[in-house]
Amino acid sequence: MSTLVEFPCSLPTLPISPETDASTIAAAFAQQLAFLEEDHFVRDAVWRDIFALTGTLRTFYSASSIFTAWQETTKRAKTGSFVLDQSSPHIMSLPQGSSWIEIRFSFETNAVPQTKCTGIMNLIPGSDGKWRIWVFRSILEQLKSENNVDVLEPTSKIVNGLTDEHQELSHFDCVIIGGGMAGLSTAGRMKALGISYVVLDKMQKIGDNWKTRYSSAKLHTGREYSHLPFERTFTPQYQEFLSKDDLAEGYQTWASRFDINIWLETTPISGKWNSEKETWTLELLRHGKNQTISCSNIVVAGGAGGQVPKMPIYLNKESFRGIILHSADYKDASQWKGKHGVVIGTANTAHDVAVDMVESGLSSVTMVQRSKTYVLPVEHNLKIFDVSYNATTSTTTADRTTQTQPVAILDLISQAILHDSARKEPERFDALERAGFKLDRWGSIQKYLYARGGGHYVDVGGSDMISKGMIKIKSNAVPTGYVENGLAFSDGTQLKADVIVFATGFDGNMRYIVQEIFGDEVATSMGDYWGLDREGELNGAFKPGGHPAMWYHGGMIGLSRFYSRFIALQVKARLLKTPLLIYERKF
Repeated sequence: MSTLVEFPCSLPTLPISPETDASTIAAAFAQQLAFLEEDHFVRDAVWRDIFALTGTLRTFYSASSIFTAWQETTKRAKTGSFVLDQSSPHIMSLPQGSSWIEIRFSFETNAVPQTKCTGIMNLIPGSDGKWRIWVFRSILEQLKSENNVDVLEPTSKIVNGLTDEHQELSHFDCVIIGGGMAGLSTAGRMKALGISYVVLDKMQKIGDNWKTRYSSAKLHTGREYSHLPFERTFTPQYQEFLSKDDLAEGYQTWASRFDINIWLETTPISGKWNSEKETWTLELLRHGKNQTISCSNIVVAGGAGGQVPKMPIYLNKESFRGIILHSADYKDASQWKGKHGVVIGTANTAHDVAVDMVESGLSSVTMVQRSKTYVLPVEHNLKIFDVSYNATTSTTTADRTTQTQPVAILDLISQAILHDSARKEPERFDALERAGFKLDRWGSIQKYLYARGGGHYVDVGGSDMISKGMIKIKSNAVPTGYVENGLAFSDGTQLKADVIVFATGFDGNMRYIVQEIFGDEVATSMGDYWGLDREGELNGAFKPGGHPAMWYHGGMIGLSRFYSRFIALQVKARLLKTPLLIYERKF
């Protein structure tokens, strides 16, 4: 059972013979799609709906709850035209023995708004010999009679140096605050659906949200996972693990290719909602000058990492004669050659900084570990990612496979695969523990990503430096204060330091962005961003919040790319005066 949700769910236990004819089983089951009964589901089945029938993101647990919700939502949506994807049935297996048959299908809804949808079913055999649904997914694809949210052709027609869409407007259907991966992806989707929009970004250039980071910053996930919508942004000429400069270049090229309407060096100062006119008014500072615009909808795309640095306070800071900075202000360690470096934290950024210090020739580098850390070898991670995100599978297909999975099931599957990989090379982790590194050896990467919003390390080389003693670990005590030449700890020891970098993360709750711009009332209605609710859905993200015309958007690269399509579809439906109908019933 996954610890990320309050409901029971599990991996299949009965084996499936490799000789099983998946297509025959799928064909027989597909005939039942329009007439599903409770007995078609295993007792602890899971159904995740992605805007197709619930108008939002919902995950249902148990055959009885699923059957009730399915009956009620399909009836009001007037579902029909269920069609099996004949090429889709195949057997999937995990290292510990779990297996299932995966089937894909399409269907339509004929209520208002009329939509096109797809679905994914995972079937498993029961002890009675009957095949039943273990995991069920339903996905909103398109609004009927509207443009395809997944298709946008590059711009070729330029008039007076601008496309027609980029004529200076004072009112937009949607304003997107933030021009990183989430904001750009949303803008492209808006343009695909014919929605007038503008992206507001405080940076001087597109991609500066990456370009301005520390010199060694790079992704710890593969290149094929990193594309923006509509195309493979990062061609094979790019390295496998994209650097900050690669990302900035790719974002700039993509935005130019699709002629994204973005106002740079622009900061929203304040905003107000007129409920009678259903309109937002925004006061901006654009290139140093005040400007007022209005819009019908707002997407707050502040990103997953957050913008407000978190930094613990230790006593006697004034006594320390060295340098103190947060990783937000860190660039590189070249100026500290021969000095003693200390990094507070042991997650991704902390490792990047520590490795950079070693490679820059500091005389000593020590990481201060305050809690256990989950370490995921990058090659283990790529074993999972590369199955879907590769040169032969379209990003659109890969996203459907990976980004729609119920988080509790994703948690169980990833633990089965990653723990199996970890068991095969115990010395790698034993060496870390001998060096004093406190491991969450059998941890859950999904917990770190979705519940905690970070705190793990995808190992791209830092662990080997720790095991070899090139990076020291201080994990048996916590800092209590500064001394003249370093830090004092709770065990009475002191650690010499000339420079201390706090890689202690950021506050990623976009509620504070909303509060700063729109005030307490709107922020309270929108609520918090990130972390999991009791069903395993992200709080606040991608779906209707407490305000009818505002959305939060951000997260890991895949989430930012994929869920931008659903925000655009929701905005389009609202503009058409046919908003998606929310299914409110709780179980």
